[in-house]
Parts: sequence; C-alpha cells; structure tokens
Amino acid sequence: MSFKVAFIGAGSIGFTRGLLRDLLTVPEFNNIEIAFCDINQHNLDMVTELCQRDIRENGLGLNIQIQPTTNRREALKDAKYVLCTIRVGGLEAFATDVDIPLKYGVDQCVGDTLCAGGIMYGQRGIAEMLDICKDIREQSAPDVLLLNYSNPMAMMTWACNKYGGVRTIGLCHGVQHGHQQIAEVYGLQKSEVDIVCAGINHQTWYIQASHEGKDLTGDLLEAFEKHPEYSRTEKVRIDMLRRFGYYSTESNGHLSEYVPWYRKRPEEINDWIDMESWINGETGGYLRVCTEGRNWFETDFPNWMRDDPMQYIPEKRGEEHGSYIIESLETGRVYRGHFNTVNNGIISNLPDDAIIEAPGYVDRNGISMPHIGDLPLGPAAVCNVSISVQRLAVEAAVHGDDNLLRQAFMMDPLVGAVCNPKEIWQMVDEMLLAQAQWLPQYSEAIAAAEARLATGDLIPTKAYEGAARLKVKTVEEMQQDREAANKNAGESDKGKDREKVQQ
Repeated sequence: MSFKVAFIGAGSIGFTRGLLRDLLTVPEFNNIEIAFCDINQHNLDMVTELCQRDIRENGLGLNIQIQPTTNRREALKDAKYVLCTIRVGGLEAFATDVDIPLKYGVDQCVGDTLCAGGIMYGQRGIAEMLDICKDIREQSAPDVLLLNYSNPMAMMTWACNKYGGVRTIGLCHGVQHGHQQIAEVYGLQKSEVDIVCAGINHQTWYIQASHEGKDLTGDLLEAFEKHPEYSRTEKVRIDMLRRFGYYSTESNGHLSEYVPWYRKRPEEINDWIDMESWINGETGGYLRVCTEGRNWFETDFPNWMRDDPMQYIPEKRGEEHGSYIIESLETGRVYRGHFNTVNNGIISNLPDDAIIEAPGYVDRNGISMPHIGDLPLGPAAVCNVSISVQRLAVEAAVHGDDNLLRQAFMMDPLVGAVCNPKEIWQMVDEMLLAQAQWLPQYSEAIAAAEARLATGDLIPTKAYEGAARLKVKTVEEMQQDREAANKNAGESDKGKDREKVQQ
C-alpha cells in the first residue's frame, strides 16, 4: 500500500514518535509516504533525525524517508491522512493560561480543555486550525481524513467540522485509562471487561461495564472506595461516581477543574487532590511536566540518539487510536474505539451540533458510530453545561467576538464559581493582551482591552501560586532519574505512568 500521512505539529516528540511507531507496525504500511511539518525548525530536525533512526533500525530505511518541512502546504500536498498535534503559542502561551487566572483565584491543574485556560487555548488553536483546514482543502487528497489530537479536543474538532470544511475525528486516550482502572478494582484484566463509554471528551461516562455478561456498575463505588491506591488518588472521580452514579473517564486533576465544586475554595483543594503525581490535581501540573519534558529533550537529545530505537512490533504498539483507524480503513480489519465526532443524534439528550465521544467501529467502509440513546440525566446535565461553554468559545474564536468569549468565561463552571462578572471581564482583558500575538481575530478587542487596563482603575488581584504548586525541576535534577525524565518527554500521555514526584 502507498498513501501519504502528514504530521502537523511534528515537533511534539511525545506524540510524533509514538504515533509513527504505531503506524509503521502495520505490515502493509512499509511503503507509505510520511511528511513532518512544524514551525520550529530545531524541534523538527531533532524529531526527524530520531524517527528516521528508528525507521532505519527497524529495516524500513530503504522504503521510507521522512519529508520534513516548515512549509505546511508542502507537507499536506496529496495527503490522505493528517495527524494534528499542534499547541499554538507553545509553553509561553500555556503559562499565561495558568498564571493569569491564578491572580483571580482560579486554580487549574491542566487548563487545556475547559476553564479559563482551556477556553483561551481554544481561541488560539481554532484560528490556526481553520487555516490548516483551508490548506488541507486546497492541497490534500479529496477523501482526506483529519485526525485531531490537539486540545481543547471538542472545541477544535467542532470548529473543523462546522467551519473548516474538512472531515475531522478527534482522538483521545482517556477512555482506555478508566477502562483499565475499572478492571483493576475488580481484580480483572482489561480484556475481560466490556465497556460502553459515552459523553463528551474528558467528561465521558462508563454507562456500561460488564464481565462475562454480569453488570459491574452497581458495585463500582464500593470497589473504588476499597482500592488502596485509587481511594486516595481519585477522590474527585469517586465523589462524582457517588453523586452521579457513573465513573468518569478523566483524571482526578482534570475532572476537578471542569466542575464547580472541588477547586473553588483554596483551603479545600488539598482535600480533593493527591500530590504523588501531577495528574491527581497539582496546580499547573501539566504545564510543569510539559516544561520539564521540553527542557529535557532539548538538552538530552544526543543521548536519545544513542539509546535503543523504538521497536516496530505488535507488542510495543501503543493504544492511541490513530494508527488503528488508518489500518482499518486501508485493510478492512475491524477496530473498535471511542471517537470524538459531531453528535447528530448519537446521544439523544445532548445537542446535535455538539462534539460527543462515543464508541465507534472502523473498517474499509468507514467509521460507523452506533446510536447510544439517552445518557443518564445527571451525567447529561454535567455534559450540557460544558457544551454550552464550548459552543460559545467556538463561535467567539471563529468570529473574533470577545463578548461571546466573556460569556463563555461566565458560563464556565469553575470560573463562575470563583469569580464575579467584573473580575471575569478584567481577567479576559488581561488574557487577550498577554496572548495578542496568537489571536489575530481579536485585534480590535485587544486594543480596547489594552486601553482599559492602562487606565489603572482595576480590580485588585493577588500574587497567588495556587493551593498545590511545585517548582519546575532543573535539568540537573532530572538527570538524577534519566529514565523518568525520558518517559515524561517521550510520552504523548504524560499521566500514563503515575509515579511519585519529588516534592
């Protein structure tokens, strides 16, 4: 088989190297075309060199030569599949997503999906994604499929499908984690537990779980409460299970910032989180580990070239959905996963225009999404609040409408629980100005925000580091455990190995 796959945002080592391994593990794909594109030439060069070494060491060097380029249209030319892993503004913008809301008391663990950080991340990303979609329409194959890994997943996928004119599926690894946890609390293997998980990205619910035909959902709360690790590290998820009746896909830290109840009072945040791993709720935890991963890869890259290459064998293939979708579409081998797509009635009591996450099947005929019906009322209500925020944020980003943007902030559960309207208006002004270089659609609103902030007639804010923030490790500190540093830098899923952090 021969077709072209373009990686946009290929300088993301965590995603690119693993996704390429997964793809080239498929025997039929030993002669495909691969294009890497990134705006950062240095990162692009490093990732290309490392991945080409992996290809060579796996015996495919004569067949596959990566085409690296900073010219996106060149990378997209004739591509049949596009894998997108962009982070617009990089870690510089990400830091403002976390730090500015802290001044107003909004304490986020991640800030890439909802809440103040996720909304602004969407404003930067959607503007760029629509440009990418334009290039895809003009340069790529007529039947091109965009597989989006970039957050905020629902907002980005929503914008691409509604305004980008490109068929787009959003992909995430959250469902696989919770599936493993459910199996573990019952002393079972993941393969022994059947699940149906449905909702919206990062707020998907395990509405069915069974073993050999026996329902497992009824005793799930007791099983988690008795588990020696999860009873301590997943307090928010367990409390949501207790009150809504179903377990949610997303990690403790992620989930805590999507709802209004667990992070609104600084003195209570530590009651709900655990500091053994950032993903359990650490303030700005994802920003910290991403910063450490970038610093480590840039410093330690020569050693990576001397380390053992990735093995392109089935036993080493990852769980990211992308390669399996492409394999099924090209070979006809059936794959079942959980995908983000336009609802259109799949989940009856969520809006048709929303991006939902639900089970899907892939074969040579395409991607099929079975009808789920109604979510339980409580989980549906939680999702519908978030969908309202997402819809406002998407429309704001597409039209450069800062009034809709402010409304999205007001409707966000955690922002609304912590801040009053005047504080929200000023916070949005600060974030618009801080991120001006990545928000071309907001030029007029940014000028007005700058003028308001310059008057000096401002609501007082505070220098607040958050309830549970750790400092970024230096490269010297990371050198004390090179294996852990490599895992952090090399994994797309930085919460995969929830090892203890050094406090």
